[in-house]
Order: sequence, then structure tokens, then C-alpha cells
Amino acid sequence: MLKTIPDVIAQARESLTIISAAEAVVLAKQENGVIIDVREPSEYAEKSAEGTINIPRGLLEMKMLKMYPNEKQPIFLHCATGARAIFSAEQLKRVGYLNVSVITSSLDDICNACC
Repeated sequence: MLKTIPDVIAQARESLTIISAAEAVVLAKQENGVIIDVREPSEYAEKSAEGTINIPRGLLEMKMLKMYPNEKQPIFLHCATGARAIFSAEQLKRVGYLNVSVITSSLDDICNACC
């Protein structure tokens, strides 16, 4: 039986750390973490939060392994709705990252928290 995307996302959320934009900004500063926007470059160019890094979901694992080879690196992921960030977090955990969180706040909240 096929699952719907909302069902898959709900199931994935159970095993992930979910935090707000405000919490992510504080923790990223305290722990030398990175806030990564997994949206497409065109979306990022249209509107993005200050200080975030754009690595699209389709390139995430390959780029992360080169840019952040420390499996303990605090990583905070976000997108427009949370779905791509959740799928991205699952993948980063699969390749061995230990400190991955998903920001589920709206893009406006992320932009406001990062300023």
C-alpha cells in the first residue's frame, strides 16, 4: 500500500528533532552550527534568511560531506513548508550526521529570527 506524503512526513517527524526558528538561531550561535536552506536556488534568491546557506535537497548529501565533514556538526535545516527539510534531515542522519534538527517555522519567521 502506498503512503501519502503527509503520512510519510508525519512518520519521519517522530524520529527527528523539530525546533522553532528562534531556537535554531540561538543554538546555531551557541554551538557554531549552520542553518541550511534546502530550497532550490531560485527560491532562495527570491527570499532567504540572513546568514543561512543554500544547499538544495538534491545536492545536500554530496555537498555536506565536503563542506561539513564533522558528523557532530550542529545542522539546522529549513525550507518553505518543512517537508523538504524533514526528508533532508532523514538523509543526513542516514549518512551519519548526529546533530541534525528541522526548523518547522514559516519562512517569514526564519527570516525574522535570523536578522
